[in-house]
Amino acid sequence: MFVKINGEQHYLWRAVDHEGEVLESFVTKTRDKNAALKFLKKTTKKYGWADVLVTDNLRSYNPALRDLGALCCQETGRWKNNRAENSHLPFRRRERAMLRFRRMRTLQKFAAVHASVYNHFSQERSLSTRPNFKLNCAAALAEWRGFLCGVRDRAT
Repeated sequence: MFVKINGEQHYLWRAVDHEGEVLESFVTKTRDKNAALKFLKKTTKKYGWADVLVTDNLRSYNPALRDLGALCCQETGRWKNNRAENSHLPFRRRERAMLRFRRMRTLQKFAAVHASVYNHFSQERSLSTRPNFKLNCAAALAEWRGFLCGVRDRAT
């Protein structure tokens, strides 16, 4: 994903699981083999190896995956990475409301926090009935409010 910081183009690498939850976000200035390798190492260290890695057709993935010995796990295709592409939409909406970013560090912090908050509140509406959906949303909100109370107590 391309993000501009003070008119300069940066790249936001994101790992998304099969359910559409953002696992990892990583900001770099370049979009080369070293950046891909660093992102893949960071993600696999935290979450382990997946059976299948669905990527876009970026050329820097092949040498990075070859170095890691996982080139056989990679799949690319026209619509295979739709889940990752659709995960950009809520991020873009929030980015527009914030009027862009000024520093790479704030982008990295925002991307990490936004992913965890969005994952907590996003529910698969089509998979549950309305009463269950409302209960799940209420439970997520109650858990969030409990978390915020705990943060406020620690701050004082």
